[in-house]
Amino acid sequence: MPLSGRSFGVFVHITSLTTHYGVGDLGPTAYHLIEILKELGSRYWQILPLHPTSDDKGNSPYSSPSTFAGNYLLISPELLVIDGLLKEDVLRSIRTKESSKVLYKYAYRVKEKVLRKAFTEFKNNYSDWGKLFEEFKARNSFWLGDYSLFMVIKKLQNGKPWYLWPTPLKRRVKRELRSLREKYSDLVLYEEFTQFIFYLQWERLKNYANRNGISIIGDLPYYVDLDSADVWVNPHLFKLNKKLRPAYVGGVPPDYFSRTGQLWGNPVYDWDKHLESGFQWWIKRLKHASRLYDITRLDHFRGFIGYWEVPSRYRTAKHGRWVRTPYEEFFRKISAEFPTLPFIAEDLGFITPDVREVIYRLKIPGMKVLVFAFGGDSSNPHLPINYTGNEVVYTSTHDSNTVKGWFMEEAGYTAKEFLSKYSGILVNKDNVCETLIRLALSSIAPLVITPVQDLLCLGSEGRMNLPGTSRGNWEWRMTGSDIHKLSNSNVKDLAEVYGRVN
Repeated sequence: MPLSGRSFGVFVHITSLTTHYGVGDLGPTAYHLIEILKELGSRYWQILPLHPTSDDKGNSPYSSPSTFAGNYLLISPELLVIDGLLKEDVLRSIRTKESSKVLYKYAYRVKEKVLRKAFTEFKNNYSDWGKLFEEFKARNSFWLGDYSLFMVIKKLQNGKPWYLWPTPLKRRVKRELRSLREKYSDLVLYEEFTQFIFYLQWERLKNYANRNGISIIGDLPYYVDLDSADVWVNPHLFKLNKKLRPAYVGGVPPDYFSRTGQLWGNPVYDWDKHLESGFQWWIKRLKHASRLYDITRLDHFRGFIGYWEVPSRYRTAKHGRWVRTPYEEFFRKISAEFPTLPFIAEDLGFITPDVREVIYRLKIPGMKVLVFAFGGDSSNPHLPINYTGNEVVYTSTHDSNTVKGWFMEEAGYTAKEFLSKYSGILVNKDNVCETLIRLALSSIAPLVITPVQDLLCLGSEGRMNLPGTSRGNWEWRMTGSDIHKLSNSNVKDLAEVYGRVN
C-alpha cells in the first residue's frame, strides 16, 4: 500500500478511553473521540488488537484465546440500553468513578453481569434480532462455532488450558464435541451472542469514523496463544510434539527492548503445512482483519520472512535460531488476494536485508520511531534525514516509553545534546513533546502517528507496555480533563503548517 499525500493520525487504544464502567469501550466517548480527531484534522485513528483479553495473562491484547473474536470488555453498556437490551437502572447500579487506570477486575465482572442481562432480553425478543444474528453467524461461521464451543468447554473445565482437557476434548473427537454442543447449547448461544454484540457495536463505530473521514489502523499479532481456539482447532499448523505441547516457542533475540531477548512462549508455525494448504488460515486472518480495519499493521513483520525459534526447554530467548519461511510463495499469494496491500510493516528491532528487500519490493510502508532516533549519529535510520518517503513515523509506540518519559528517564546527555543540535533549539522537558511532533510532521514521511500520550505530553506514567514484564501493563486511561486537553491541542496548527491537513 504505497502511501500518498501527507496526513497524520492519533494512536489511542479503546481501553484507554474514559468511561464509568472500569474500562474504555465502544460507546459515547469513542464517538466523541472521532469528532475530536476530525476537528484536529487527523485522518487516522490507530488502535491495538481487539481480541479478547484475560486478567491471568496480564490483560495483553497480544495474548488472546482467539485471533478472530472480539473483546467483550469493549462492549458499551450504554449502547445496550439504546438497543433495548438493557434497562437504564442497570447502568446506575454499575457506574464507578472516573479512573486514570483500567480497573480490569471490576470491568470483567461488570461486563459479564450486563451481558447476561442483555442475553436474556435478546432471547425474549429474538424475533427482533434473529435475522441480523443469523446473518452474523453465517458470515463468521469459519471461526465462531469453534470459538464459542472452546470458551464453553474452558469454563466447564474450570479455566484449564485445552491441552490439559480430557483426551476426547483435547483431540477434538467429533461425537464428544457434538454432544457437548447439544447439551450446553444455551452456553454456546451466549458466547455467540457476545460476539454478535461486539461486532455490531464495532461496525457501527467504524462506519461512523469512515463517514467522518477517519480511517482505522488496527493491529494483527504475528503469533497466537497456545491456549487458544486457533491452536486447538489447527494443531497441525504449529510445531507441537505428540502431547500437543510446543516443541519450539517464539520470541526475538536481544535487542533495544531487552538484553536477553524476548521469549513470548507462543508456539511457532509449521510453515511447510501452511504452504501445503495454500496459506488458507493466514488468508482468512488477513481478510478478517481487513473487514475490521482500513489498514492493518502487521506486528513482527520480520517473522513472515524468518522467525526466531527457541527450543521450549529454555527460559530465555538467547538460545534460539533464525528459521526461514516460504515467504516468496506467501507474499505472492497475499498480493493476489490483496492487490492494494493495505498493510503497515512493523519492522522494528533486528532487521536483515531479506526483510528490507521484501518491504521495498511490495512497497509496504515500514515504521520509524523518533524516540529511537537520537542514540548514535546521523546514520541512525530513525532520523528524519534518512527517510525514503514510504514510512509511517511515530513519535513513540505502545512498547516504548512516551516522548517525555524517554527524555526524562532514558535519554543520556549525548542523546539530548544531539536532539538539541538536530532540532535547532535547546530541548527540555517542557518542549520535548512539541519538538518531536514537529520533527515528525515536517519529515517527508507521508503518514505521522502520534500516541495521544505525546500529544498530552505525559511522562512514563502514560506508558502502555513495558516488554518483558507481565503485570501493570495496558492500564493507562484518559480522564475527562485529558479529553478536554486533546480537543484544545495545537497539533492541527502544526499539521497545517507542514501540509498534513486537507
